[in-house]
Amino acid sequence: MVTPADKRQAVRHIREVFALSERRACALVGVARRVFRYASTWPDDAALRQRLRALAAERRRFGYRRLGYILAREGLAPNHKKLLRIYREEGLQVRARGGRKRALGTRAPMTLPQAAGQRWSLDFVSDALICGRRFRILAVIDDFSR
Repeated sequence: MVTPADKRQAVRHIREVFALSERRACALVGVARRVFRYASTWPDDAALRQRLRALAAERRRFGYRRLGYILAREGLAPNHKKLLRIYREEGLQVRARGGRKRALGTRAPMTLPQAAGQRWSLDFVSDALICGRRFRILAVIDDFSR
């Protein structure tokens, strides 16, 4: 589907190249003359866009809502929907943080040791004496002979 702006551009091109009337060029493109003559009345958001870009560069982990609060404190208080639209048009999405790392591929089962001294296990063991004093021991075990 072609946007109205693209259709306007096509009508302008046909009028320049082939020297046709506006009525004829609009009929060829398939656009109403009032659509061709339409002039947008959207307000210029250049100052808001520039300040939003500057804040987003300064505070990289802030999303559009937090940046909106900062803008509101500065006196630029746009509608939240408009702020989100401009935020997306400027390509300022915050990168999603990485999730939990999972094991890659299938895990191979642990091989059993075939002789003494091939595999060792170690662990800290703690206990307390009658007087309340605690102590820890590093227990090292040969997995084959135990």
